[in-house]
Amino acid sequence: MTIYLDNNATTPIAPEVREALLPFLQQDYFNPSSMYESAGPIRHAVENARKQIAEHLGMQHTELLFTSCATESINTAFFGAISANPRRKHIITTAVEHPAVTEVCKELQRRGYEVSYIGVDRQGNLNLGDFVRELRPDTLLVAVMHANNETGVVFPIERLARITKETNPEILFFCDATQSVTKLPIKMNGPFRQVDMLAFSGHKFHAPKGIGGMYIRRGTPCRAFMIGGHQESGRRGGTENVPYIVGMAKAVEIAAATHAEDTKRIEKLRNKLESAILQKISHVEVNGAGAERMPNTSNIAVHYIEGEGILYQLSGRGICASSGSACTSGSLEPSHVLTAMDVPFTAKHGSIRFSLSRYTTEAEIDTVIEHFPQIVARLRSLSPYWDQSADQPRATE
Repeated sequence: MTIYLDNNATTPIAPEVREALLPFLQQDYFNPSSMYESAGPIRHAVENARKQIAEHLGMQHTELLFTSCATESINTAFFGAISANPRRKHIITTAVEHPAVTEVCKELQRRGYEVSYIGVDRQGNLNLGDFVRELRPDTLLVAVMHANNETGVVFPIERLARITKETNPEILFFCDATQSVTKLPIKMNGPFRQVDMLAFSGHKFHAPKGIGGMYIRRGTPCRAFMIGGHQESGRRGGTENVPYIVGMAKAVEIAAATHAEDTKRIEKLRNKLESAILQKISHVEVNGAGAERMPNTSNIAVHYIEGEGILYQLSGRGICASSGSACTSGSLEPSHVLTAMDVPFTAKHGSIRFSLSRYTTEAEIDTVIEHFPQIVARLRSLSPYWDQSADQPRATE
């Protein structure tokens, strides 16, 4: 039996989503751009899905662009904004963004753009004073994630966007909401009304991999990034992925109907897991515990052992977790998020992320609570830096 607690990396497709998309892989396979009668219902299915998702997020359906994933949406936001605003050369982001943002920023720096990286405190909260000071007359774009993929820490997007627009309405504000769409309240016509662009990806909320979305506020200067045909009102070339678009709309529908119940139950399970680990294991802390966090995410810092060893032992017992972003899992470098948070060196390599979903059960959490302390105890017994008899770090001269 597999216990899957890596839902910030990806989620299983909901059964209802699978059923909704199957007809569009079989009998309803027509190209929505075709002019013959059989393609009409397919075209209507795409637009109905667009309207359904747009309504959930509080936007006009014409402001929603379907993409292949959040990474494409992020690239579209950056390079589309740059293409439409060639004279501005300054970008503001944070030191804890997902690689989909940080790697684009590095590429832009190689092209001569200046990027300001705003730091965070020990709990992962953004340094607001530094953010305000970095806003400049030549700032083109501000890019801030809504919820951190590693720690679950939530940033005050409403406040940051308001500060940005009050400083200069011409500065574009972009939000990577990959981890938060369907999990936290997002209304583009409400609290997020001063956000110009927003990205999300279906596979983070039980839709398939390979489908994402991007909000572009009407009138926002952002040119097309994917050049090709005239799909998506000329904003993104390429035949629409009809089955996955329909599936993503179904996933949004399910999330909207179950959000309150799911959130309460998931947060209760997350808190139970953290409480038990902190009680049973010494020299352990929860990264970001003092900040507002996603209800499904727990980043546990275990001092004096390597996270890779913990993950290997967990995997051997059928438990899937991670040490951070799946997009950087092949790197031996410590997490840039934990480095920015100034997590001690003794724990930076030993931090484990558990991320839950609506399908996580209490029995699964109980199993992790049973096995995790055993794994930590075993690995510490093999460490030259740990005094097992005293259950504390070994004294060094």
